[in-house]
Amino acid sequence: MATNPGILSEWPWKRLGSFKYLVLAPWVAHGCHLAATKGWRELDLGYVAILPSMLLRALHDQAWITVSRLYNARGKRQIVDRGIEFDQVDRERNWDDQIILSAILLLLGSLYLPGGQNLPWWRTDGAVLLALLHAGPVEFLYYWFHRALHHHFLYTRYHSHHHASIVTEPITSVIHPFAELLAYQLLFSVPMITCALTGTASIITFEIYVIYIDFMNNMGHCNFELVPNRLFEWIPPLKYLMYTPSFHSLHHTQFRTNYSLFMPFYDYIYNTMDKSTDTLYENSLKGKEKEVDVVHLTHLTSLQSIYHIRTGFAQYASKPYTSMWQLRIMWPVSWLSMVLTWAYGSWFTVERNSMKKLRMQSWAIPRYNFHYGLNKEKEAINDLIEKAISEAGKKGAKVVSLGLLNQVCHFFHCSNLLQFKS
Repeated sequence: MATNPGILSEWPWKRLGSFKYLVLAPWVAHGCHLAATKGWRELDLGYVAILPSMLLRALHDQAWITVSRLYNARGKRQIVDRGIEFDQVDRERNWDDQIILSAILLLLGSLYLPGGQNLPWWRTDGAVLLALLHAGPVEFLYYWFHRALHHHFLYTRYHSHHHASIVTEPITSVIHPFAELLAYQLLFSVPMITCALTGTASIITFEIYVIYIDFMNNMGHCNFELVPNRLFEWIPPLKYLMYTPSFHSLHHTQFRTNYSLFMPFYDYIYNTMDKSTDTLYENSLKGKEKEVDVVHLTHLTSLQSIYHIRTGFAQYASKPYTSMWQLRIMWPVSWLSMVLTWAYGSWFTVERNSMKKLRMQSWAIPRYNFHYGLNKEKEAINDLIEKAISEAGKKGAKVVSLGLLNQVCHFFHCSNLLQFKS
């Protein structure tokens, strides 16, 4: 929570825990009633599209979480060279609350807002109007609201909760007290409400806008730089219209600079651009692979094990020995992950830890338990292990632990490599 929590800091459904999605039950019941009485073809498309939109946003956010943690595990192009503490993981576990809130607001808009019903799939004039409203009023109002949140009174009651995360992750972007995030949601709804009232709203325009906000929020809170410099070389004015992860990282470390939402334009105008922004951006792009002292080689076990590593879901990673019903119904995703990891054909970094000056990494061989019982896989597995050990040697690793890989029968070359390292 914030240093001195203000009113409406706690989320209304916090006490529901894992059952918080029940707050959407009346909407589901209402939709089923309309379908039963009017038929599915008579339902408003905008109303029906809210649920698929929620699922798409959740998958989008989870993809950013996974990619970010895999990349940070490698330690390349990191902006802030620090790890993430357990209290931050716990604090940011409720990242899906904002999806529930936005679904409720979209539902209310589709039911009661004039012009919010029977939306067409696409309108070009509405898309242009929405883009202009975001670049103008939304970005401008956000800039000054954000600066106000850094005033002692509001900072200690609300915004300090967000800034407790110095090393940011994509989902850090939506970790705020309820009142603060509600204010953001209402601000982002200004272009959509305006389009609805002017009769220029459309389903695809709204969906693109919501995904755009999620994309920019997630990208800007990564702890590694991924925006290529050539993009700004090709389009120089873009530096005023699009921020980068290093730009926003400075806001989390310096606090009183780089207040803009997605467009640094207003920081340039009001002279709040951090002077080290360009230097940090260039240095972060250079990046280099960090040396490692200890490498722990392991492999995936059951098909559900992908959900128990750091790159998966936090609520499942904290309970690695349980097999929950939610995971069983996701077997298509589990099988797809197996195919992808098998096709990848190389080890990948799962996590990185530091104990004082000792730097450790865990590398996973992309094979599951059952692969070790297949004779045709043993040679391929041995080759993967050999390559991983050789690569660990190149990175300066002094110790290589084989972990679960002692299941493999043919370790002649691997054993020689390990003896060479020792």
